[in-house]
Amino acid sequence: MSERLTKSAARNIFYGGTIFFLVVFLGLTLQSHHYIVNDSTDEAGLTPSVIAGKKIWERESCINCHTILGEGAYFAPELGNVWVRYGGKDDPEGARDILKAWFNAQPTGIEGRRQMPQFHFSDQELDEIIDFLKWTSEINTQNWPPTDAG
Repeated sequence: MSERLTKSAARNIFYGGTIFFLVVFLGLTLQSHHYIVNDSTDEAGLTPSVIAGKKIWERESCINCHTILGEGAYFAPELGNVWVRYGGKDDPEGARDILKAWFNAQPTGIEGRRQMPQFHFSDQELDEIIDFLKWTSEINTQNWPPTDAG
């Protein structure tokens, strides 16, 4: 009893497998898109100030030193949870004041430490970048970063 794979059987397996995995791929893509739009992102919180803060983030190339939500360089700390680290959930105004003071105090001049440059942000720009960092901290990141320190 000789069982042999014929050309037509091989072709049917190929096309059937291709269609099956294409359907699985499309299903997973749609599920991922649905999750991102409905569960993972705070689209309602996208205010003009948050958008302006994102533009400042891009203009100053902050991602060249910092990571945000795990993406970017590893020279400086993760900023996806900086709002939480500075107490923004418990005392939003206090956290805002601390972050403004931090930006204005840079560079610290401490020998042997990495230094953040002074960007000379206006008060409005500081509010916008802080609003962007606050919005970022409210994204459902499924417990990323794994520690509060980033």
